Amino acid sequence: MLHTKAFGEELRKLGYSFYSGVPCSFLKNLINYAINECEYVGAANEGDAVAISDGAFLAGKKAVVLMQNSGLSNAVSPLVSLNYPFRIPVLGFVSLRGEPGIPDEPQHELMGQITTELLDLMQVKWQILSPDLNKAKLQLLEANRWIANNQPFFFVVRKGTFAEEPLKKQTLSLHLNRIKRVKNEAFTDQLPRRHEALQIISAWKDNKTVLIATTGKTGRELYEIEDAPNHLYMVGSMGCAASLGLGMALTRRDLDIVVIDGDGSLLMRMGSLATNGYYSPHNMLHILLDNQTHDSTGGQSTVSHNTNFMEIAASCGYTKSIYIHSLEELKSSIQEWKQSRGLTFLYMRISKGSKNQLGRPKIKPYEVKERLQIFIKNNLPD
Repeated sequence: MLHTKAFGEELRKLGYSFYSGVPCSFLKNLINYAINECEYVGAANEGDAVAISDGAFLAGKKAVVLMQNSGLSNAVSPLVSLNYPFRIPVLGFVSLRGEPGIPDEPQHELMGQITTELLDLMQVKWQILSPDLNKAKLQLLEANRWIANNQPFFFVVRKGTFAEEPLKKQTLSLHLNRIKRVKNEAFTDQLPRRHEALQIISAWKDNKTVLIATTGKTGRELYEIEDAPNHLYMVGSMGCAASLGLGMALTRRDLDIVVIDGDGSLLMRMGSLATNGYYSPHNMLHILLDNQTHDSTGGQSTVSHNTNFMEIAASCGYTKSIYIHSLEELKSSIQEWKQSRGLTFLYMRISKGSKNQLGRPKIKPYEVKERLQIFIKNNLPD
C-alpha cells in the first residue's frame, strides 16, 4: 500500500501541484492529499476536469486529473478531440472499479472490463500503479517522460492502493452575484451577426489578454477576423471552453482570460458555470453569443430560447451577470470589466447564420497551442 503523502510529495518534486477531478472512493486519499497540500479544483464532471487541467497546463503548470473509471467515459471527448489534436499532456489517475474477479456494484461491471482497452483506443499511455513506493517512483519518472513528449499518461488504480490520508477541515468559499443587469424591455435587441460581435471583442484585446473561442464557427470567424498568438480556437471538445478558461485564469491571475461561448456549447456542459462561480477568478470574462442555433451543423434549434443563462450564471456565483442589447453596449461592458474585473458573464443575442464560404484555420491546433504557450511565457508578471 502506498504512503499517500510520500507519493504526493514525489509528484510535487516532479512539478505536479495542480489537480482537478471528480471523487472516487479508490482515489479518496490521493484527492485528500491534493486538497490538503496542493491546488485542487473540484469539477462538475470528468470532462470538465480534463479541460481545467489543460488550461492550467497551457498557462504553465503541470496538471493532474483524477476520476473514477465510470467517469472516464465523460472524459473521452476532451481526451480525443482536445488533448490529442492540441498535443496537450495530462497526468491522469483513474480507478479500476469493477475489476474482473473482484465483487463490486453492477454499474461498474462493464467499465471494469474495458477501462484499459478504452485508454488504448484513445492512444493514452497507461500503467497499473504499483502499491510499492519505490516501484511507483520509477513509474512516475516514466510517466513524466511521456508528459514531456506532450502525450497524456494515466495510472490505473486498484482498490486499496493508497493508504489513509485524512482530509483536513475545509473552509468553503461563498461567492455571490453582486451585479445583475437584466434585459431592459424598453430596448430592442440589435441581433448583430456573430462576426460583428467578434470584431468588437478582438479589437479590444491587448498583450495581457487571451481569447478562447468555442468550437465551431466562433473560432473560425475569429480566425478570419484576425489570427493572433493570444487566440485559442477550440476544436471538438464541445462545451469545454469555459473549463479550459478557468484552469488558465486560476494559473495566471495576471492575464485577462476571455471565453467566447455559444449557446449549444454551454448547454452541453452547463455544470461548468457552478464550478466557475465557486472558484471565481477575478480575471475571467465569459461572453455568451446566443443565436439559439447549432449553426455549425445545419442550423438546428437549441433549447436556449427556454433557458435564462443570466439567472443561472448569477445563481452560480458569477460576480456580474449582464444582458447586452447592442454592439455599443458590448464594447462599453468589456471596457468596464477591464477596469473593475470580477468573474463576469455577458449575455448577448445574435442573429443566426454566418459568413458564406467561411474558411477554417490553416494553422494546426498544436501550433496554436505552442505559440500561445510562448505568448503566455513571454508575459510573465512584473
